Amino acid sequence: MSSTSSRHSSADPTGVRFVPVQATLYPWLVTIFVVTFLISNINATKGVQLGPLVTDGAFFLFPLAYITGDVLAECYGFKSTRRAIYIGFAMAVFAVACFYLAIWLPSADFYDGQEAFAATLGLVPQIVAASLAGYLVGQLLNAWVMALLKRRQGERGLSARLIASTVVGEFGDTLLFCTIAAPVIGIDSVSAFINYVVVGFAWKTLIEVVLLPITTRVIAWVKEREDYRPAP
Repeated sequence: MSSTSSRHSSADPTGVRFVPVQATLYPWLVTIFVVTFLISNINATKGVQLGPLVTDGAFFLFPLAYITGDVLAECYGFKSTRRAIYIGFAMAVFAVACFYLAIWLPSADFYDGQEAFAATLGLVPQIVAASLAGYLVGQLLNAWVMALLKRRQGERGLSARLIASTVVGEFGDTLLFCTIAAPVIGIDSVSAFINYVVVGFAWKTLIEVVLLPITTRVIAWVKEREDYRPAP
């Protein structure tokens, strides 16, 4: 019997059949990727000040999302990464819809946290649109550049394509987010807008470059666990 037919005919001793689960790290990475983005959207509603730096509560999560995206793109290719990005996008839209629905539903007499609940999860529609658009475009650009450079370079130049994809992806993400969100957060001049884009882009990119050794080690670990064999 072939391995394919054996795989599809797997059954327990009682004769009941189940869909076989393949041993791969891909679903775990997709889960981390999606959950990180969902948590980021909630954390981002809190303003944070660290010395002179003013940011939001999700500043430490966005690099993790891009690092996970880099691992997916490098190890599993653009199509598999695109699927993960679309899943994350769909789950984010679903989460926002659920937040709005929960806020709209009438509160129970004993529940006195409606205002706090609405203030935390009642995301401004324009901010939501900016976040979703930035995520979708930025992650797709990041994965596309990674895949494009890998096809040209093969296994060589991993650090270079990680940096290049980060620059392109983060710039697309930041520019799109800032363009959509700027009117809502009070940016009303060209100079302020440029400063907002440059600072956000530089900060996110710098964090990812600093974490580059971690990204390369995770990629190496995933390839080893997945018994990855590069093309000759």
